[in-house]
Amino acid sequence: MAPDQAGDTESLADRFCDALWLEHGLARNTLESYRRDLTGFAAFLAGASLVSVQRDAVERFLHQRFVTGYSPRSTARMLSTLRRFYVWAVRERLTDTNPLSGVASPRQPRSLPKSLGEADVDALLSSAGGDAPLDVRDRAMLESLYGSGLRVSELVGLRLRQMDLVAGVIRVMGKGSKERLVPLGEPAVDALSRYLREARPLLMAGRQDDAIFVSQRGAAMTRQACWHMIRRRARQAGLASLPSPHVLRHAFATHLLNHGADLRVVQLLLGHADISTTQIYTHVARERLKQLYARHHPRAGQAE
Repeated sequence: MAPDQAGDTESLADRFCDALWLEHGLARNTLESYRRDLTGFAAFLAGASLVSVQRDAVERFLHQRFVTGYSPRSTARMLSTLRRFYVWAVRERLTDTNPLSGVASPRQPRSLPKSLGEADVDALLSSAGGDAPLDVRDRAMLESLYGSGLRVSELVGLRLRQMDLVAGVIRVMGKGSKERLVPLGEPAVDALSRYLREARPLLMAGRQDDAIFVSQRGAAMTRQACWHMIRRRARQAGLASLPSPHVLRHAFATHLLNHGADLRVVQLLLGHADISTTQIYTHVARERLKQLYARHHPRAGQAE
């Protein structure tokens, strides 16, 4: 199809993102990332249509990203977006060729996710040990994040109907609209029970909302508010670094593996579709084992 028939970048991005949402139920933030990537590539093309691109334009684009200092991880994500777009464009007969065919992703160093030690997690949880409504709420949020490995979007999106504190489980709608049951440990159940009984009614002050975690004004908590809360509590706990909500998710997985959990179980709890995503944590656990060996084995530091 000719470029003028295919439409402009905005129209193509809208159609592409609509298709992703209908077929895979991707979250709004994920769709916006795809849209930004397409817009960035279109800007490089300087007026040429996305569906008239040849492989040499893709290679020039990758070279420009390399010389301007983009990380391999960022470029790999961009290529993932473009691959998905051109598979869709070929399927929709907007173009006859896929310019990404044969284009390799940049090699990426395998980085270990940041985590917190168990003592740091204890200090963070203890920072929300007061009796004020916000203290009780924050303790329930922190216990839930660390006790279940939820994503921050899953945590702030929780509704009252999704929680069964008697059974000690929550029903979570994860990425791709995939539902999973996640168990809650006893500390999280106790913290949530107290929050729902004592603090949430005071924060709601008669207002109606089925969000579990609410702000001082009775509105559902946002991801940004949760992020700021954790950083504030980390400062109070005197932590050397200020963790994000995702760091608590990493700590959940790492500490489970350190205490003998099976990798497949951790995969299910985290809601990873592919075991390869979870396998990064085996490196974290292995480093921990090396440290323990070096610290405690009587011959660890002796040469042969």
